[in-house]
Amino acid sequence: MTVVDIDRIDMADESNVQTLDAMFEMLENMPVPEGYKVEIVGGSIFMSPQRDTHWEIIRRIVRALEDEFGREVKVKSDVRIDFPGHLNGFCPDVAKVADSASRNAHGQWNPEDVEFIAEVISKSTAANDYGPKKAAYAAAGVPVYLIADPYTGRCRVFTHPKSDDYTTELTVTFGDEINLTATELGLILKTDKFPRD
Repeated sequence: MTVVDIDRIDMADESNVQTLDAMFEMLENMPVPEGYKVEIVGGSIFMSPQRDTHWEIIRRIVRALEDEFGREVKVKSDVRIDFPGHLNGFCPDVAKVADSASRNAHGQWNPEDVEFIAEVISKSTAANDYGPKKAAYAAAGVPVYLIADPYTGRCRVFTHPKSDDYTTELTVTFGDEINLTATELGLILKTDKFPRD
């Protein structure tokens, strides 16, 4: 994992977008190794390698969403979405946006249109998933946030966002079903085929 800190100056939203645009443009021109995920969390650039286990869990979550909502469901993976806070250009492992959602003037999905986020943790970036990313997802009002942890073999599901936190948390061991029928997502997610690291 590589972390690059930049100057932490409070900026207006438009300035945040412009700065994030410049940072991502710089990253596109850098020799980022193939198979690495790159995102900006609180103004720091994080690069972490994608692993087979990581992808297998992502793929199973995407398939479950397609099985429930059809092949035309708006599911994104590793696509930049700017979330509330200082320089938060996240690229969630899985993001489901509302059917009615459309891209904004910057060509990006709006965080308020995101209905579900799933992150599969890496050891090097787990603190982001449980910390600043969770806070930003809650602040954006993302109704369901799932963290899959292949090291412990557990999923943690956060629902009912309030301010910059979630009021409800559920922990499920790989192999058990995650019942999300009472959430806006309205599905049961099977984890019996989620691999462990």
